Amino acid sequence: MCGRYTLTKPAKTIQSHFAFMESKIPHKKRYNIAPTQQAPVVMLREGKRELLLMRWGLIPPWSKDEKMGSRMINARAETIAEKPSFRNALQRRRCLIVADGFYEWQKQPQGPKQPYWIALKGEEPFAFAGLWERWDRAADGNALETCTIITTGANELLRPVHDRMPVILSPNEYDVWLDVESYQGREVADLLRPYPSEAMVARPVSRRVNNVANDDPECIEPVGTEGITT
Repeated sequence: MCGRYTLTKPAKTIQSHFAFMESKIPHKKRYNIAPTQQAPVVMLREGKRELLLMRWGLIPPWSKDEKMGSRMINARAETIAEKPSFRNALQRRRCLIVADGFYEWQKQPQGPKQPYWIALKGEEPFAFAGLWERWDRAADGNALETCTIITTGANELLRPVHDRMPVILSPNEYDVWLDVESYQGREVADLLRPYPSEAMVARPVSRRVNNVANDDPECIEPVGTEGITT
């Protein structure tokens, strides 16, 4: 699964990578983005990429309670085409969830789990494959836009830590994922695969990331031995 992630690069680096229109959204480096918080998302509107914020944790439009979103931070690639909560979004509302790393926790023989920060080798920005929905039943009368991160089976690097990982898209796949008018079916399903192990790194980090109140550079500072223990 994916329960925490980071976005620490400067605004200009992110805009250059994702090629979205100039955004008025205030940029803040994030070292511990957690479910129900606001997540930067890129979507396609009138043929142009746009950056906006959505709450992490998808609420289907038919849901009676926004609490459902906290249980839907991830969507399994293997079943999204059939699940009522995700199948319409897969066809009509795909997005890129902007990140540059994510956390996963490895069970230890004794004591608490060890967190790892996982990123691309160059630590450049990347996109999780995401889905989004608009929920119109908020108590204040305003529509609430929410998103979820698609997961797939873990690659060889991450398998010792967890059997799932978020789907990471390559830049040359962004257009296919975002263009719901032109691409459906197999062209989209083929993107939902594990990212190559050789293009990624993982390092153990402090357990301070376990607390969502901690959102600072110390969260991704390496501790102990580099690499994943097996």
